[in-house]
Amino acid sequence: MVQLRAGVVGLGEVAQIIHLPILAGMSDRFALTAICDISPKLLADIGARYNIAPSARYLDFHDIATRNDLDVIFVLNSDEYHTDTAIAAMRGGKHVLIEKPMCLTMAEAGALIRERDAAGVKLMVGYMRRYAPAFLEATRYVRELDSINYVRVRDIIGHNHQFIDQVHTVIKPNDFPTDSGKDRQQRAARMVTEAIGDAPPELVRAYRLLCGLNSHDLSAMREMVGMPERVLSASAWNGGGFLVATMDFGDFRGVLETGADRQVRFDAHIEVYGEHSSVRIEYDTPYIRHLPTRAFVSSTSGDFLTQQELRPTYTDPYTCELEALHDAIVEHHDIKTSAEDFTNDLRLFRWIIDAIRKTGQA
Repeated sequence: MVQLRAGVVGLGEVAQIIHLPILAGMSDRFALTAICDISPKLLADIGARYNIAPSARYLDFHDIATRNDLDVIFVLNSDEYHTDTAIAAMRGGKHVLIEKPMCLTMAEAGALIRERDAAGVKLMVGYMRRYAPAFLEATRYVRELDSINYVRVRDIIGHNHQFIDQVHTVIKPNDFPTDSGKDRQQRAARMVTEAIGDAPPELVRAYRLLCGLNSHDLSAMREMVGMPERVLSASAWNGGGFLVATMDFGDFRGVLETGADRQVRFDAHIEVYGEHSSVRIEYDTPYIRHLPTRAFVSSTSGDFLTQQELRPTYTDPYTCELEALHDAIVEHHDIKTSAEDFTNDLRLFRWIIDAIRKTGQA
């Protein structure tokens, strides 16, 4: 097995709970070689935990990108910095996994595609749900349906910390550079304005919800049933923290229902309704590994209803995703969650925002 030397930029929640432990557990495929974060405390604590030499700990992503002994860099920092970090990594000759959302604007997406092609490297967007074996099985069943009448995409969850605090201890440092928070806010405001124009806070929040939580949902939906032709209507409420959108796929319609409250439950699923069969894929919180992704198929023949559950594995989707990344790099496979694929999500986010504007319901 070829072992790829990996660097990680951004040592926050998702890195501590997900990526770093998985990389450590996949030592046949990846060797965690260098880390980067703007917090000296995180660098010290995580470096000690994973036996990363002080010389391989960086405060600036430009510096880790120039290391000669890295094959791939994981871009896990705040999304306002994804594009700059990934471009630095690719210019350094590194393959990149970039957490969702890949970026916030179409201009950034175009820049990432150009840099990837110029460098001749792989760029994967971290849509782990699309690598879950149960999702792949569900998608296969969907494509065997004679017709589709309706699609429901639902993601109504409690806040992440409500799950995380029960099972993890996350290092939360307070030694960030003085101006880092202000810079992040300014970048976010500038990027969202570029993406959707001048907008009230409620619409900004709705766009960030789409880019964050719902990028998973809509990306997976697209793989299962394709890209909608248009968004018929949409509305947002609770300050942009909840939204619903109706989508037109030509021969059928679909709806997105989403929001976050303070209930400790994770109601995330996609259900595709055919004439005689329906297929449902269910996800649980990713912050508790090995909770299974499950698919359900219901079929009717005459008076006889058959229901079956598909649960191919307990292997978590993140591990499956990194296996696919390794194979893409080593065996030169194409990557389905590509930068080009992500641009369809940006396009769909904009359609939803435009539909909310049209109805004036935000």
